[in-house]
Amino acid sequence: MTITHLVTHSGGFHADELLSSVILTRLFPDARIIRTRDADWITPAPDRVIYDVGRDHDPARLIFDHHQKNPPLRADGQPYSSFGLIWQQFGQDYLRALAVPEDHVASIHAGFDADFVLPIDLVDNGALSPEGPLADLSLPLLLESLKPVFDDRDPEAEDRAFDRALTIARAFVEAALARKAAKRRAEGVVLQAIAAAGTGAVLELPMGMPFRGAIDKAGADHLLFVVSPRDTDWCVTGIRRDAEGFALRADLPAAWAGLTDAALEAASGVSGARFCHNARFIAVAADRDAALRLAHLAVAEAQPAP
Repeated sequence: MTITHLVTHSGGFHADELLSSVILTRLFPDARIIRTRDADWITPAPDRVIYDVGRDHDPARLIFDHHQKNPPLRADGQPYSSFGLIWQQFGQDYLRALAVPEDHVASIHAGFDADFVLPIDLVDNGALSPEGPLADLSLPLLLESLKPVFDDRDPEAEDRAFDRALTIARAFVEAALARKAAKRRAEGVVLQAIAAAGTGAVLELPMGMPFRGAIDKAGADHLLFVVSPRDTDWCVTGIRRDAEGFALRADLPAAWAGLTDAALEAASGVSGARFCHNARFIAVAADRDAALRLAHLAVAEAQPAP
């Protein structure tokens, strides 16, 4: 089967067919996007994928719409948009095309579906509405803001805008997936470091990397601070209590807040102490030994001996 055309609707575009196009153009790079509502084009044929148009959903015939009377629903009853349908059908192949390791494909596919694809589906179907002062900065509305203004009467304006928006949409999708893949790579490193730390409250990592998910997975509730190298210095970083909040399991000492260089060395007694943030969630030291000393002093203050 050779796919030569990717067919979606003409006129104003939305996030769901843009993001679907990101997936499909990666998998079928030689195919041409056709934006139309012409009946001949939106009729299934072996050489095309049809999405967000056609009023039918039949993966076997490569048509993926959700506007029909009885639209496709997820197992939990939540609605699909065309993006969800395309991701369900092609997402794992797309991850393989991005060189995601095979043993990570299923988990990244499911995770991206839950926290990126599903919200797009819900917004497109009117089941979720972005709210608050940042509502206009949600991804669906940002992508739709790239449409031509109402009085741009150039017949090519919509297609040019779609092409520009597709480039931007691709950047968001690939960046989000790169972060997820990086977290999966980091997880093994962090889990090894947790084992090496034993019952200690300080976790030492070989470089800066995502660590919260692995700490939660390991149930390492005893850990309070992470020490890792950063360029030419070392960092001591607090660990958040919860994934959604900013409160830490332990703050760095109040006496260090906002201090730098000699003042921080004097307050901490650690030669090589360089900086402590006013919010007390991160400190910087000149080398590994100084960073570890700061971390252990912070642990001693947070967990005073009985």
